[in-house]
Amino acid sequence: MTSADTSHSIYDQLNASLGAMRKSYNCTPDTSYDERISRLKRLHTGLLEYKDRLVSAVNQDFSNRASAETMMIEILPVLEGIRYNKKNLRKWMKQSDRHTPLMLMGAKTKVHYQPLGVVGIVVPWNFPIFLGLSPLVGAFAAGNRAMIKTSEFAPETGKVLEEMLGKHFSEHEVVVVNGGVEVATEFTRLAFDHIVFTGSTQVGRIVMRAAAENLPPVTLELGGKSPAIIHDSFPIEEAAKRIAFGKGLNAGQVCVSPDYVLVPKSKVSEFAEAFTSSFSQHYPTLRDNPDYTAIITERQRDRLVDNLNDAKQKGALIRTINPANESFEGTRKLPMHLVTNVTPDMRVFQEEIFGPILPVIPYDTLDDAIDYVNERDRPLALYYFDWDSNRGEKILKKTHSGGVCINEVMTHTVVDDMPFGGVGPSGMGHYHGKEGFLNFSKAKGVVIKGKLDANHLIGAPWNNKYFNFFVNFQLRRFKKF
Repeated sequence: MTSADTSHSIYDQLNASLGAMRKSYNCTPDTSYDERISRLKRLHTGLLEYKDRLVSAVNQDFSNRASAETMMIEILPVLEGIRYNKKNLRKWMKQSDRHTPLMLMGAKTKVHYQPLGVVGIVVPWNFPIFLGLSPLVGAFAAGNRAMIKTSEFAPETGKVLEEMLGKHFSEHEVVVVNGGVEVATEFTRLAFDHIVFTGSTQVGRIVMRAAAENLPPVTLELGGKSPAIIHDSFPIEEAAKRIAFGKGLNAGQVCVSPDYVLVPKSKVSEFAEAFTSSFSQHYPTLRDNPDYTAIITERQRDRLVDNLNDAKQKGALIRTINPANESFEGTRKLPMHLVTNVTPDMRVFQEEIFGPILPVIPYDTLDDAIDYVNERDRPLALYYFDWDSNRGEKILKKTHSGGVCINEVMTHTVVDDMPFGGVGPSGMGHYHGKEGFLNFSKAKGVVIKGKLDANHLIGAPWNNKYFNFFVNFQLRRFKKF
């Protein structure tokens, strides 16, 4: 069988699953509140039942990731999201009355929130549970069905998710698709009613092009280079401690991980010392430490090492944080690295890092730091350290990013009462909480007219006395702004 034949075969199989799911949806397109709650409840039950197996599967896929870390940043946030959606769903589903203009006197206007149909969810490898199930929660709350493409780089997690969802849902509610890049390519060509993709900006462009053939709404959760800015007045040790905690999670393999730090020029060395000390306290050893996550694949580890070598060859200074002075031969572990003397031609400057490498960039004034951020692609997240609330507001107003934490990193992603999403090269669309419900719904405008019909009075032939009275009356109303 040729590669073209294989692609057609994969596409036909996937399209058949989508067709069966859409046929089932079309029989009951007005998914009831009770059915939506039932799906959320079954997802909750399945996640609690399979949590230990999921944690173990993630550990296998990474070759090492702490159970506590997977529980904290994957399992618990999904459970929290289910709880939050359940609590608010009835309120969100209510039709909302809208203001009716004078031109439609006697009519009623409202917005009806309707499920879109079948949502396609493409899951990355770095958080293969949370980034698959969190959008599923929003899709379920909005009354949709879903097909989920798991990551080929997290195959064990994909198998457990397939078993868990297959046990608690019918194939007309959720379908889990495992497989390699060929399957992912054909998956994104399907005529979904909405597509959610989480991954790199480069692949996001490919997904967007594929989706253009069918014109579904697209939510892209990408990444980019999320900066941290430390104001000169902020205690440098405290900033380093908070940044080290976030950068250490999943060994930096997080789309909202601090990608580089802007530090006052006079405090670069002090920050490096404080960061090294704080990181070493969290991870006194690395090689056999179950708390320190390995790099997902040899290919990803090689990419990171190549980027370090590229920076070193171009004049960067590399500080390797390896508290126990261990060798990592035969493992996929990679120590944390601080990079200074960074120049624009280095790959660590140009590409999203997505690993345990942190460039430290000096700046002179806060305005210089703001300009530095604004001259680059808009990031998925921005972190600012400063006790002064006025300067914090200045950062919010003068910069663009998907989300912001002040005196903190990354935790905005687990707040279900706030939207999560990128802007420009870091993505488009939002989910989590109410924004997730709205993202996966069609807000349908509705006009309901009663027995009174004034149109025949003001209609053609135009310039009749009723028409002229109506227009002149309206113009008098609009004379003052």
